[in-house]
Amino acid sequence: MTTTIFGSGAHQYRLDEGWGRLPDGWTLGDVAAVGVDGKDNVYVFHRGEHPMIVFDRDGNFRRSWGEDIFNRPHGISMGPDDTIFCTDDGDHTMRQLTLDGKVLMTLGYPGKPSTYQSGQPFNRCTHTAHAPNGDFYVSDGYGNARVHKYAPDGRHILSWGEPGTDPGQFNLPHNLVCDDDGYVYVADRENHRIQVFDGNGKYVAQWNNLHRPSGLYMTRGKCPICFIGEIGPYLRANFGWPNVGPRVSILSHEGTLLARIGTVPSAGTGPGQFISPHGIAADSRGDIYVGEVSYTGWPSLFPNEPIPEGLRCLQKFVKVEAPPSVAPGEK
Repeated sequence: MTTTIFGSGAHQYRLDEGWGRLPDGWTLGDVAAVGVDGKDNVYVFHRGEHPMIVFDRDGNFRRSWGEDIFNRPHGISMGPDDTIFCTDDGDHTMRQLTLDGKVLMTLGYPGKPSTYQSGQPFNRCTHTAHAPNGDFYVSDGYGNARVHKYAPDGRHILSWGEPGTDPGQFNLPHNLVCDDDGYVYVADRENHRIQVFDGNGKYVAQWNNLHRPSGLYMTRGKCPICFIGEIGPYLRANFGWPNVGPRVSILSHEGTLLARIGTVPSAGTGPGQFISPHGIAADSRGDIYVGEVSYTGWPSLFPNEPIPEGLRCLQKFVKVEAPPSVAPGEK
């Protein structure tokens, strides 16, 4: 039996079909975000009855929590001290919790958004990222065009960004990550780019040649790798447009494309295809977990087809070793 390999070069993967076994009668809703802790347990933040579901790396169910906490899950990131930071765009809050769901800190006012595009936190905040010194950043989001920086205790330090298309401006800051040097990478989704800033919001660079980047994950260490979930052509203007996603792109820390996962030309539910890759993370072995908001994406991508029952919203891609290259003349 031949195993299909996705990606290329040093970044090749096989699909672990059916990964993530739920208790009987449970289903996954839209998976907005995925995180991995230091023991390679996988945290799946989804829009369903049990918002946070935890699996081990083999896909065995471990526990769930968050039933009485979250309104509309959107983003998670793993803190440096075995905590998890969850952004809830329906509740306009960011919460820091223990890995078993105890709330340690809440920023924002539950159910009370700031004034639309006021720049004040939060109006449908989207994600959180952690600087090497313990500070953290919150992207904000659907109702703002802003990034907010906080001290580890939740004290607000500064904010930057405004609506627009120029450097330092945003058209839906949907996700963000930090590298070990303290640079901040923001998925500026509707501007089709990643913007790079220093830790105080000074514009440094941008990465282009992306289509609506939504999911974002960066590895640790020198010369990190960035995984980007790009959602597909939902809009009438480019409906069904080939070769622009949905897909996962793998880039160097300087924005050079290294590989892509996603069956050409377009969206679907087959092996290697995506509906809407919205959250992404990798474990210590380099395996990739992709969360999709498939129920949200389906009506736009397939307007004349009913939403399938049990639509797939989570995929695991297992990293495989690339075959050794053969020098000319060798066999």
